[in-house]
Amino acid sequence: MVEKPRFIMCICTGECPGFAKLDLWKLINYVRNELDVEYAIVHPQLCVDDGDRFWADYLKEGRNDVVYIVGGCDPKMQNKLFKEVFTSKGLDIDKQLIPLDLRNMETPEAMKKVEEVVSKLAGE
Repeated sequence: MVEKPRFIMCICTGECPGFAKLDLWKLINYVRNELDVEYAIVHPQLCVDDGDRFWADYLKEGRNDVVYIVGGCDPKMQNKLFKEVFTSKGLDIDKQLIPLDLRNMETPEAMKKVEEVVSKLAGE
């Protein structure tokens, strides 16, 4: 059985001008209440040391049935930054991480982008 996806929003410290138009809490509450996800959480900056520690603690070794949708910055950067920890847990980053670039989007546009991915995963 494939689990519902988990949504993690990386808000880049909350200071990044790329997220100035995004209402973080409106997005998170929409994702967790309206979309078919296991849950939605926020991390302030996944690309730094405590982000590395978060991933190391959060990812379950060998859990190949979970997909992680990460709202944040450039998908290529996310893949590069998170590949090592996914690999160390025996996970396939290419199948289990869906990195979404939500920078420079207004809240409704970001909601739609996340909704499209969740719907696709659910086979809708």
